[in-house]
Amino acid sequence: MPDAPVFSLESVNALVPRLNAVIGEQMGRRGMIEAKLAALSTLLGDTPEGLDPVVEDPEEIAKLRAETRDLVVAYREAWQELEDMGAVVKDPRRGLIDFYGRVDGQLVWLCWQYGEPEVSHYHKLEEGFPGRKAIVSAVKQRLLN
Repeated sequence: MPDAPVFSLESVNALVPRLNAVIGEQMGRRGMIEAKLAALSTLLGDTPEGLDPVVEDPEEIAKLRAETRDLVVAYREAWQELEDMGAVVKDPRRGLIDFYGRVDGQLVWLCWQYGEPEVSHYHKLEEGFPGRKAIVSAVKQRLLN
């Protein structure tokens, strides 16, 4: 039995509006982090070892480090928010999220990807995204109970 909660289809679908909002923000935040890291790499001539202030940094680099560090902290906190809701983040670049659910008494992943209007697929715990199966009406009835 997982430590995370086991969701019904109804309960996980109730989370979809929040998932879309958080992951939409995360996609934008990730783009900003990547752009700031690229700018830092250009200014430093190499990928930065860290984002903490360095005494000899010029003001522009110090500011860029701090902004990037703050974005990374917010990025981590937002993923943690989703995990605290019971989500298991499978692929943050794609916004792929799974939740534990049950079909016919078997523990499965209820599988959702950013932009989907509802959770409409599931797969066995040992399968990944390619093993997704559509939640057809017969399965939906078993998930809703």
